[in-house]
Amino acid sequence: MKNKPATQPNRRHAAVLRQICELIPTHLVAKLARETGADEKSRTFTPWSHIVAMTYAQISHAVSLNDVCDALKLRRTPLFGIRAAKPPAKNTLSYANKERDCEMARRLFWAQLAHLQSNFSGFVRGRGKRKFGWRFKRAIHAVDSTTIQLVANCMDWAKHRRRKAAAKCHLRLDLQSFLPKFAIVDTAREHDNKRAREVCAGLAEGEIVIFDKAYVDFAHLWDLAERGVFWVSRAKDNMAYRVKQRLPRSSDPRILKDELVVLKGHQARQDYPRLMRRVTALVEVDGEERVMVFLTNNLAWAASSVVDLYGCRWGIETFFKELKQTVQLVDFLGHSANAVKWQVWTALLVHLLLRFLAWQSRWAHSFSRLVTYIRAALWLDRNISDLLKRCGTADGDFRCLGSPEQAWLPGFARDAMGQPG
Repeated sequence: MKNKPATQPNRRHAAVLRQICELIPTHLVAKLARETGADEKSRTFTPWSHIVAMTYAQISHAVSLNDVCDALKLRRTPLFGIRAAKPPAKNTLSYANKERDCEMARRLFWAQLAHLQSNFSGFVRGRGKRKFGWRFKRAIHAVDSTTIQLVANCMDWAKHRRRKAAAKCHLRLDLQSFLPKFAIVDTAREHDNKRAREVCAGLAEGEIVIFDKAYVDFAHLWDLAERGVFWVSRAKDNMAYRVKQRLPRSSDPRILKDELVVLKGHQARQDYPRLMRRVTALVEVDGEERVMVFLTNNLAWAASSVVDLYGCRWGIETFFKELKQTVQLVDFLGHSANAVKWQVWTALLVHLLLRFLAWQSRWAHSFSRLVTYIRAALWLDRNISDLLKRCGTADGDFRCLGSPEQAWLPGFARDAMGQPG
């Protein structure tokens, strides 16, 4: 199927911000605003103007309401060219973030993703499943969460410790396209395994899901096995088990043990009554080899494939790192739960739009450079494709996801593997 352009604007004299916003299909925002009730009491500041303002805030890394409102007022004329968007007053934008249901922003993200999936098959296919992914002729998903630090003395709703407040984004990432398949934005109070069922609810029979030991819940793992979903995780240190069979030693020197085990304890046996596979292997972390234990419900794979599959989970850590490097998830424009969720969902939307532009222009540099380049050119009347190609990347390859060693960011605590979690 031939890819069709997302929109057909006259881009000869269109600002870069306008071209980004017009990737969103016409009338989609108005439709979702009616369905979610976000258009109520929006006489002067329309839902579309709200989306444009939040998009600008994400790309420009605005740190306050004044940053957004003053900049948009100074650009009132080119802003009006973005489907008649208008600049908000400070109190108007604050009220909209607090009172307009963030369900609209959530549904807009998934609707935009579905639009790109249906019209641009190459973008959806991506170039994931690196190194060993070709071995598995099935979808591979990674599940993890990232913590977004908030200000405890301003956001009582998000407190999860005495002096700490945070929101948490639980995500299921397709490792072929590196696009989200499911996400939950909530407080950080609940343990990750409490959200495991919701995040994995959409998995189909035969697919593979990978998660760390924070998501291990044996009742949920049994549910996945009953549905025909293959899972790979790490074993908790205190897991009580009994070895039923030792499988032949692998020729791979990394593999130390390959065993079939059952859980010990009445409740654990009720939660997961079947055999599971326990693979002990040497894994290189930060230049040093460490002993790690992996669990899976697949008894037929090679032990080395189990280890390699878990290593594939690093893709979602890189996704979170890229997200926090490029969009604004440090300074928030409101203190309410609704305002924070508005900002997180629009951050995911902006990240998706910029990823699409990178794919469309065959951008070959880092994704963070793409974002800073676009940020500097937001109000230029230049065709965005020509602008990106003038950076000398017209014949490059799409390599937006940064390397794991690129940076360690605040908010990423290292787990037992030495990786940020």
